[in-house]
Amino acid sequence: MPTPATQPRLGLIHTSATLVPMFEQLCREQLPHVAVFNLVDDSLIKDVIAHGRLRPATARRVVLHVAAAEAAGADTIMVTCSSIGRAVETATLLVDVPVLRVDRPMAERAVATATRIGVIATLPTTLDPTADLIERCAAEAGRRVTITARLCDGAFAALMSGDAAGHDERVTRALEELAAQVDVIALAQASMARVVAALPPDPARPPILASPPLAMEWLAPRLLPGRDRAGEAACQTF
Repeated sequence: MPTPATQPRLGLIHTSATLVPMFEQLCREQLPHVAVFNLVDDSLIKDVIAHGRLRPATARRVVLHVAAAEAAGADTIMVTCSSIGRAVETATLLVDVPVLRVDRPMAERAVATATRIGVIATLPTTLDPTADLIERCAAEAGRRVTITARLCDGAFAALMSGDAAGHDERVTRALEELAAQVDVIALAQASMARVVAALPPDPARPPILASPPLAMEWLAPRLLPGRDRAGEAACQTF
């Protein structure tokens, strides 16, 4: 077991404090001997939503947050928001430690699983970056895929107003509709994972991929000595 002085350090960068408990729980379960710290800046996602896109000024701030996590001692950094994914890719080139987009392992798993891929989101600013990432992963893998994107209208507004049940109902309805059209579904937002966890079992439903557990699965063999590194080649680029 690593001592505190030799523990790997994982820096998590979030655009919402609501994600911290979920990721900390996943880290306790899957990365028990890794020291984890969180950086949260919700102004990043608020700016993306307000302008409908990731602006250069916001992307620069994402890069600064990644650099700050490196300066704080992170051996590996993961950014948990898909809407700022392109900025994360830029940051990867400017620091000396690995930087992971939370949705990259999910995108690669979707491409490896099926050719008819559904992408679902409650924000258009997250839907487009996730679909774009899946398309690029498919191109890198030499696979042709068809992507069906679905926006859960009203779900995000419901969640922001405190109506979690209304949010979950809209997401569930959209999932059911999309399931009839595709062979695998990728959730564009980490916050949607809990909705899927509450769905009743249905063997006819296509696989639904959530980015948090798949990202942890990717990180575990890299941060914990002795873990099985099978499948490493599938997620080398991020």
